[in-house]
Parts: sequence; C-alpha cells; structure tokens
Amino acid sequence: MINFFGVNFKPSQPHPELLLVDLPGYGYAKAPREVVGQWSKFIDPFLREREPLALCVALVDVSIPPQESDQRLLDFLRAADREFIVVATKSDRLSGNKLKSALKVLEEQLGASPVLPYSSKTGSGKAELWRAIRASAAPK
Repeated sequence: MINFFGVNFKPSQPHPELLLVDLPGYGYAKAPREVVGQWSKFIDPFLREREPLALCVALVDVSIPPQESDQRLLDFLRAADREFIVVATKSDRLSGNKLKSALKVLEEQLGASPVLPYSSKTGSGKAELWRAIRASAAPK
C-alpha cells in the first residue's frame, strides 16, 4: 500500500502544494514474508521512475544500531540517483552525548550526512525536517 497525503502551506490553495508519500513498513514491518516480498514490485518502480519525486526521507531508529534494511534502502536510493535525507527517530530516548555518538555512528555506517535527529514525542527536529522538505520541493 502506498499512502498519499496532500499538504497545503497556505489554506487558500484548492490543490495540494506537495504530496507526502508514505511507504509503510518499507525496510521494516511486521507483515507476512509473502506480503513483504510483493512490495518491491510496486515500490521499487515508484522510487526509481517517479519524475516529480523530489526527496526521500529515510527513517531510522537512532536508539539501535543501523539495520541491514536501512543500508539496503539507502544503497537503492543512491543507485536510483534519488535525493534523500536520513532522519534519526526516537532521538528523545538518548541524552546529549549518547545522541551525538549515535548520530555519528549512523552517519559513518550508512554513509549519510547529515543525519537529522527527530522526536515525535518532543517535536525536536520537526522544523528542520520541514525546511529540508520545502527546500527540496521548491522550483529549481
């Protein structure tokens, strides 16, 4: 399933200014192996061929080591020549120095920089993420 969400920054706009597309569980999901195996048939072409796709946001859990699925996704995005940003979720679970260390590990092991710390609990990183999304969606 691919979920589309229209976003308007100005309430007067009748049509979405941009679309956020959620690929739920891509990389990690508690779903039957047969279902997960089918995802690449529609998700891979979407990521590879969708011309207006401006930015991919890869969510990784900062409180655990980088997963093989995280690396596979980023390798795929690089091979498809897609712009992406890595967002380290659950950043509220680590204190200052532990968070800095975990972010550095993610950057080194995933080969991605910067990695944006984010917490849905505290809202930390929200403004920075929206800035990155809006900048990538701006006409070039």
